[in-house]
Amino acid sequence: MTKAKLLYVETFGCQMNVSDSEKITALLKGAGYNLTKDSSIADLIILNTCSVRAKAEQKVYSYLGRFKGFKGKNPRLLLGVGGCVAQQEGERLLEKVPYLDIVFGTHNLHLLPEIVLAAEKGRRLAEVSFIDNEKRLDLFPTDDTADGISRFVTIMQGCDNFCSYCIVPYVRGREISRRSSEILDEIRKMADKGVKEVTLLGQNVNSYGLKSRGEPDFAGLLQEVAGVSGIERIRFTTSHPKDISPPLIACFAELPKLCGHIHLPAQAGSDKVLSRMNRGYTRKQYLEKIAALKAVRPDIQITGDMIVGFPGEDEADFRETLSLMEEVGYADLFSFIYSVRPETKAAEYPDETSRLEKQERLERLQSLQRKMTLEGNRSFVGTRQQVLVEGTSKRGGQLFGRSSGNRVVNFAADPSLIGKIVDVAVIKAFQNSLLGELISG
Repeated sequence: MTKAKLLYVETFGCQMNVSDSEKITALLKGAGYNLTKDSSIADLIILNTCSVRAKAEQKVYSYLGRFKGFKGKNPRLLLGVGGCVAQQEGERLLEKVPYLDIVFGTHNLHLLPEIVLAAEKGRRLAEVSFIDNEKRLDLFPTDDTADGISRFVTIMQGCDNFCSYCIVPYVRGREISRRSSEILDEIRKMADKGVKEVTLLGQNVNSYGLKSRGEPDFAGLLQEVAGVSGIERIRFTTSHPKDISPPLIACFAELPKLCGHIHLPAQAGSDKVLSRMNRGYTRKQYLEKIAALKAVRPDIQITGDMIVGFPGEDEADFRETLSLMEEVGYADLFSFIYSVRPETKAAEYPDETSRLEKQERLERLQSLQRKMTLEGNRSFVGTRQQVLVEGTSKRGGQLFGRSSGNRVVNFAADPSLIGKIVDVAVIKAFQNSLLGELISG
């Protein structure tokens, strides 16, 4: 009897990569690989990488060094790198890491079974060709076998914005939207398998369909997804502020299935920095979008991203970022020190701010956000929240789920409620979660 081959996938970065890892797993299951959570016994290890920030890229090389020892213990072990670092580095990765077997880029997931088969026969190879035309629409792998309560659905890939700091257009390509008929078919199949919530994914979801003749815009797509029987909740990420349209804002009032949460990265609060970032909006315009969203959905929870220490940012610019945070009232914020990315315009900018000063600013920003997040969580105490129950909590004897506003709620209840939307009374708030009691009846 042939021994089953085992696959281990390590995912770095954003939800788009999480979705891609699900596709990798499904594709390689068809090639005879079963997923394992134990990297030490795997026959194939794949790192699905992110290169948006230098720290994420450096982490990849650290993992590769750790996995090198596994190859001595298992001569059959294949080691592969996919995603954005693979796209960025290509064959150079094979030169830098002599024990690496496979490199595949962001447009090449559909080729992965063939690439792995070639590697099993002893061939080291890198496949990072870009496909920036209509043919790419036919190469989106989907997983028709996976189930669960909540799933990701890729609706588009790439980005046309060319923010001066961002490597995404160079490693993911230009914007291209999937056909709405294929997206809806994928979601219907998920609903048939018991999926209750879908998260629509793209580098800039709210520009979906704008380049595709005969397709709905993003607001129109949301309306069509809301019509799929069995789907009870819809989320999406990530949005670019300049493309938040009035019809999209109206969806938060008109579509009960659309969750009351939006991830809307500002990246900075200073017009000077926003201009140098090539973000395409001003502080005033960003705040107008926030006000419009809150007007139609007063309970909406807003999260975002901030970059600290961008070239040319001074103390006054940074204080404008802090004041923007307070004015918006973010529920959560991902924040980072700027890191130079190859090929980007910002890589050419002079940068006179010391690393120590950037670190100090980041700590001030994160301290403010921790305070705001805790205060925001405390505001839910005494409220009634509808929670989609996702599984058992790390807290013993409890279940966990998320509110419409994407707040994690833990509460004691029978596991039979997993997969259902239940009413929970919030009784206590913590830094990263809420504690509740099930409202029966």
